[in-house]
Amino acid sequence: MRHGALSTHDQDSRGRGGDAGGVLIGVPVALVAISGAAYSLLTRRVNPEKIYREIDWDLLVLFTGLFVRVGGVESSGLAGDLLKTAAIAPIQRPAVLVTVAAVLSNIVSNVPAVLLLKPVVLSLGEPTRSWLLLATTSTLAGNLTILGSVANVIVVEVARRERIDIGFVAYGRVGIPLTILTLLIGWLLLVTVPL
Repeated sequence: MRHGALSTHDQDSRGRGGDAGGVLIGVPVALVAISGAAYSLLTRRVNPEKIYREIDWDLLVLFTGLFVRVGGVESSGLAGDLLKTAAIAPIQRPAVLVTVAAVLSNIVSNVPAVLLLKPVVLSLGEPTRSWLLLATTSTLAGNLTILGSVANVIVVEVARRERIDIGFVAYGRVGIPLTILTLLIGWLLLVTVPL
């Protein structure tokens, strides 16, 4: 190693430190991530073709589709209609918010569900408790079905490539009882523990 040259380990450590430092001082996470990726490609002479081969293009298309779908729902006014419906329904009640978020998380996946329910939560009293209920519910409800969370889809896809079949029924045998139990515990904690 040349005098003054950093080892790969030192470069990796410096890159991780820069990433963490950027987030800690308030730089948006997306900007930190893209800057870190650009830094890695520029300073380490990583072959871009190797990186491109590692990208899961199907997953990238799935993510893009999810966010396009949410954007379409928001721009179509459906999110506003959801807010009007929420004003009629007792969604300000924790059990109703948890139920709506759990069902929606398994229809459109948990991240789009949060984006769709954002205007509803913003309209509710007790914003801290409402946001915590939504965060907890969307995360835990994502375990109900394979489609409830992109992470589940990733696991099933990777398993399929390894010739391991995880179907909806097999997944449901574990996902359904686990989700019901964890949602119940989360709901009880969030409605009984003072914030």
